[in-house]
Amino acid sequence: MKPIVAYFRVSTRQQGKSGLGIDAQRAAVVSFCQVHGFAVAAEFQEVETGKGADALERRPQLVAALAAAKRTRCSVVVAKLDRLSRDVAFISGMMAQRVPFIVADMGPDVDPFMLHIYAALAEKERALISERTRAALAERKAQGATLGNRTNLAEAREIGRATLRRGADTFAANVLPIIREIQASGVTGLAAIADALNARGVATARGGRWHAATVRAAITRLDAPGSPVPSASLR
Repeated sequence: MKPIVAYFRVSTRQQGKSGLGIDAQRAAVVSFCQVHGFAVAAEFQEVETGKGADALERRPQLVAALAAAKRTRCSVVVAKLDRLSRDVAFISGMMAQRVPFIVADMGPDVDPFMLHIYAALAEKERALISERTRAALAERKAQGATLGNRTNLAEAREIGRATLRRGADTFAANVLPIIREIQASGVTGLAAIADALNARGVATARGGRWHAATVRAAITRLDAPGSPVPSASLR
């Protein structure tokens, strides 16, 4: 089996103390290794934010993982791309380390250029969600709502949920033409469409792999009442 170095990260002290997230990341990496013939030669984990230009300097365990991979002449594997970072500049800096890394939920053969694209899309979507949320809160404040206290916590949560729904609608509208193209090629069935999307290197809205359920959700979302782009218009 081919050696590989595993790296796990959570971004808060509470998550670090409770183990929340680490076990799920480890399970994803173990499953990936079993399927693709890798053996974990070493693993590193830390509790640290992924934000900031100096993120690598603040993450000694990632530095240690890179060093171990260089010694072993192997790749570093993470469960999801955001366990490295959600920042495009940071991902580019990782590329400059000349240590190949693999994202388990994207498979072993994703081109580094595609990883840049996924990171850029995620970064842009986060920026848009943040901007929309700030604008919505500013509008509510202008209308006289008191922000930042428990009396309007439910309202603030609903604003956040509405923002996420708009982001999901936009993603579904962008990916549905690809699904229709796959269907037009003769591929039928939700699981088969999911396999085709994964084979093309298309990630889900959260940067993961497609399954029958996520394909159904993307199609159903645009068929829902009030959808900004009905799926029928994209067929």
